[in-house]
Amino acid sequence: MVATNLCPIIILRYSLFLQTYIRICWAFILNASSEKKAAALTAHLADHAPRTWQRMLSGRRLNLLDPSPMDIEIEDIALGLARNTRWNGQTQGVHAWSVAQHSDFVVDIVRRLQPKATPDILMAAKLHDASEYVTHDLITPLKAVVGDVFKEVENRLLQAIRLRFGLAAVLPASTEALVKNADKIAAATEAVQLAGFSVVEARTVLGFREKPLSDVKLIPVPAAEAEKAFLDGFHTLEAAVTLQKR
Repeated sequence: MVATNLCPIIILRYSLFLQTYIRICWAFILNASSEKKAAALTAHLADHAPRTWQRMLSGRRLNLLDPSPMDIEIEDIALGLARNTRWNGQTQGVHAWSVAQHSDFVVDIVRRLQPKATPDILMAAKLHDASEYVTHDLITPLKAVVGDVFKEVENRLLQAIRLRFGLAAVLPASTEALVKNADKIAAATEAVQLAGFSVVEARTVLGFREKPLSDVKLIPVPAAEAEKAFLDGFHTLEAAVTLQKR
């Protein structure tokens, strides 16, 4: 009789435990301060877009409000980033400087800053702008105008992408800082070499404290070439990340 009476209590406690666990995981992945905030953001995003999914050439259908890692393919990312331009396409040369080339450039800079960087750190650098295969590379002034809705969509996509390729949804602070520093160095270099800014303007107008690299020459390449280079580099890093985890 006692055992029978305890069953509902055990089930209730297990149910409460499971619900709490799910809530904690969800809040962590979305990096939301509370369930209420996450729910409000989801509703806000839904109000802005009646259709919230995009079909990729791989056949995957990616939900922008609730992106699943299982709907993300590196081939879709490589294609999108290779055809997506930095600086709104306002760069010198016959071909545009793509987000794919920028991503590879950031990986190279991370290697300079931290020669012993582990494969997972390099992969984080490789994928730091991967969400832009869906959102595109909005210039900084436009991001400020669009506001929190865009940032939330971008953040959710990026976390799903990281999970898809074996990284933590939220990067360690040290990795985030390293990649961000490399990203700014890359942007400062691009500004001077490709986007028509002087070294002084890169600092005074764009606000970069980081110095542009002077020992590299940035050469925009055709989209197909940038796509292949991005994929080749990704597969090399993917194999290294797999070995790192063993």
